[in-house]
Amino acid sequence: MATLQAASPLLHSSSRNLNSIKRINPTRRSSIKIQCVGWDPEGILGPPQGGHIARMEFKRRMDKDSAAREAFQREVKQEQEQRRAKREARVAPDSIEGLVEYFLDTEAREIEIEIARLRPRLDKAFFDHIQREIAQIRFAVNKTQAMDDRLIELEAMQKVLLEGAEAYDKMQADMVSARENLMKILQSKDRKSTILKFEWRDQLTCKICSCPTSKAYKRKFN
Repeated sequence: MATLQAASPLLHSSSRNLNSIKRINPTRRSSIKIQCVGWDPEGILGPPQGGHIARMEFKRRMDKDSAAREAFQREVKQEQEQRRAKREARVAPDSIEGLVEYFLDTEAREIEIEIARLRPRLDKAFFDHIQREIAQIRFAVNKTQAMDDRLIELEAMQKVLLEGAEAYDKMQADMVSARENLMKILQSKDRKSTILKFEWRDQLTCKICSCPTSKAYKRKFN
């Protein structure tokens, strides 16, 4: 009993301290709003992009409306035909100077096709001509805004054509190598061993591996 009486002042003091603590107003807590939802200091999420609702609505409408889907496909086909007709109507000039202007006037989505079509003319003389013009503009004493714009266009075109020509040459070499390897497989007496030898040397490209004939041989001999 004496112990309880001695502890009574402590309990009374603790209860008074608890009553003095202010409770958090639940309505005030719920009123807190997040002001910055795009905080991404590491840049992991990338720049924000809009138009999500419009794309979802377009996809939903295309899935439900077959008539709209067919109309869209007709528009795509019509646009492709127009691009093909416009491409075939263009005539590449015979001179190097004219060919430079021809590529400068080519749309970005048509540049790969034009590189493949005019690859034989993209030779050392062509690129040397572009490099000389770039050097002349770069070291000109009195530059104008038109010259600066021309320099930017030439440098961008030079980079695109060099990379495009290199990629085209590599693709052609891969196709030739794939054709030669496929002929070796077809003419080999032990086709299974030949296929395994090419795979071990990593000489079978995706074109051969995806070839129906090669797949048939693999199913037959494995």
